[in-house]
Amino acid sequence: MSLQAYQQAATRAETPRETEYRLFAQVTLALMDAAKCEPTDIRGRIDALDWNRRMWSVLGSACADPENALPEQLRASIISLSIWVGKHTSQVIRRQDDIQALIEVNRMVMQGLRGPGQAPLPAAA
Repeated sequence: MSLQAYQQAATRAETPRETEYRLFAQVTLALMDAAKCEPTDIRGRIDALDWNRRMWSVLGSACADPENALPEQLRASIISLSIWVGKHTSQVIRRQDDIQALIEVNRMVMQGLRGPGQAPLPAAA
């Protein structure tokens, strides 16, 4: 990384919500790229699927912490989604289900992170 790029990154200030949105965007783009691979091409899909599962696992664990400041109902919903993502990812890996549902869930969360009055997200490829 060049010094200028490092300085720009170091001075960039993001809110936690913006950071979460950026992470969801990166993971979701990786899933969208993985969706273009043949379902039998697990090598082309596994990194994105694993990254998404790990992200949701961390979110679920963070929401299970009693000191988490999010409202209890939202925390419970995120934990439920985390469990669902883990199970659905396993089904996708076994070619028993489609990757598209994972993309759609991430996109819905991203829309929520954007907040009201923001432009809609582009349609999934």
